[in-house]
Amino acid sequence: MERYPLIADHGLVGDLQTTAVVSSEGVVDWFCAPRCDAPSVFGSLLDHDRGGYFRISPDHPDNSCKQLYYPNTAVLVTRFMSPDGVGEVLDWMPPHRVGVATDRHTLIRVLRCMRGQVTFTLECRPRFDYGRAAHELSLTDAEAAEFRSPALDAHLQATFPLERDGEDVMASITLAAGETAGAVFTVCAPDGPAPAPPTAAALTEQLWDTVDFWQAWVRTSRYSGRWPDMVHRSAITLKLLTYLPTGAPIAAATMGLPEQVGGERNWDYRYTWIRDGSLSVRALLDLGFAEEASAFTGWLTDRLAKQRDGRSEPLQIMYRVDGDPHLPEEILDHLEGYRASYPVRLGNGAADQLQLDIYGEALYALAQERGAETQPNYRAWRAIARMLDWLATAWDRPDEGIWETRGGQQHFTYSRVMTWTAFDRGLKLARDFSRPADLPGWTTARDAVLEQAMEHGWSSTEQALCQHYGSDVLDASLLLIPRVGFLSATDPAWLSTLDAMNRKLVSDSLVYRYDPAASPDGLRGSEGTFSLCTFLHVDALTRAGRLEQARFAFEKMLTYANHVGLFAEEIGPSGEQLGNFPQAFTHLSLIMAASTLDEALDRKGV
Repeated sequence: MERYPLIADHGLVGDLQTTAVVSSEGVVDWFCAPRCDAPSVFGSLLDHDRGGYFRISPDHPDNSCKQLYYPNTAVLVTRFMSPDGVGEVLDWMPPHRVGVATDRHTLIRVLRCMRGQVTFTLECRPRFDYGRAAHELSLTDAEAAEFRSPALDAHLQATFPLERDGEDVMASITLAAGETAGAVFTVCAPDGPAPAPPTAAALTEQLWDTVDFWQAWVRTSRYSGRWPDMVHRSAITLKLLTYLPTGAPIAAATMGLPEQVGGERNWDYRYTWIRDGSLSVRALLDLGFAEEASAFTGWLTDRLAKQRDGRSEPLQIMYRVDGDPHLPEEILDHLEGYRASYPVRLGNGAADQLQLDIYGEALYALAQERGAETQPNYRAWRAIARMLDWLATAWDRPDEGIWETRGGQQHFTYSRVMTWTAFDRGLKLARDFSRPADLPGWTTARDAVLEQAMEHGWSSTEQALCQHYGSDVLDASLLLIPRVGFLSATDPAWLSTLDAMNRKLVSDSLVYRYDPAASPDGLRGSEGTFSLCTFLHVDALTRAGRLEQARFAFEKMLTYANHVGLFAEEIGPSGEQLGNFPQAFTHLSLIMAASTLDEALDRKGV
């Protein structure tokens, strides 16, 4: 068992309220409960010795591994091959169908021998509350164990004998071809009842029930383009990252994974950013998944209705999945971090930043393809209108920008682009559905934003729109300009900006978000290319009519996906995946780029 497997050497399973990350060696090294933003139960991804893990794998010295998903599902298959035989571990979490929050979550692990003979070893070593809470173990019978901690209990039940190893559990089982076994790990509130003992029939039924759920959901997609496997894997990933009880998508399943191994750019991404959430549901809506969009609209409306305590802004940039705005940042100094990438941060201090672009992303999502049956209800519209009335008086000021820099506020050009988008889409909604609105005031503000951004955001040196006023630094966030319609995709000013980005930010089709050396962001170290920006670049190239370049960049970027089609936040200098995993931003932008490129290629007949 490798102490710290590559970030990319993992798959993701989940039940629509929380997720588990499973390495290609059969190790669950990240699992939080009862929600994704709750404390970890298994966290060896951030500290091998203190974090805890749940391993099921053969110990054969010549063992090799292969990991894959059962088609169009979130059922993960890890296959082990050795001279003695071929075995598999199937991992899944039965999805919750009703949007009611629960503290009970189940991870099912089924062991199978396909050929020959395979001896599997099980190690279950939970470490509750990021390894800060002690637990007590009870073996309730030969095939069942109970772990008790102050805030959470866990039950491990198997179809084979378990043994105590201190306060942890170990086991070994040898299977011949055609034989199966199972281990079920269930978390619940303290003193919660133990689940029924697993049986082969029950596990088989739960497996096919889960397969049917995911495949039925994917069949509702209206995507019929050239890259269905990657697009639908991205859609499933966004669905897994969405908290069903509220409809709130999180930015990533993990926290603390570094943008530079050994560096300090290690953030907690298990929260709902207005920006990321809005674009996630927009991507799903583009594929026809309207139910997810409706749920997020309700969550967002609730946030607008509950204006921030003591603050004038209608929205905070991020929240917990239940809408709690309190995300104090602290350092878990007892954890060494992934491959000594320290500090490990819990919470996110950027929550209190001013980022004016979030209103544009929110309206961009809300205004997409709404018919009479999906128009905003009156309560939602009043919240939107109040937000835009506020923005009309508050847009002309510096903020921290999309990248949440900690080097001071600036007049970021991207914030102006998305402020313009907020007014533009708000005006569209008001006119389309005849809603009460300050149309003259919003129109005046929209036009003033565009004129100011074009005058002060333009760099004569680079002949491009740049990161912030008075700067010559390029910023890949502006690749969204033609998508939202701030400028036409063939406007000379935009094409000149795109050419400048190609010169300065693109490295063999991969795109850096900006140059930290040229625009200090208050943090030490460097970072890789930003996968979101690479896919946005594909989208922008396509809209500019550069289809050959766009298709090459897109299909090359797909080769950087991991073995099961997942992406982290960044691609490092050696082609490795960096940052939290899997990243919603990357997968939503893949869907956007694929859809735009497909439509353009179809029009061209290629």
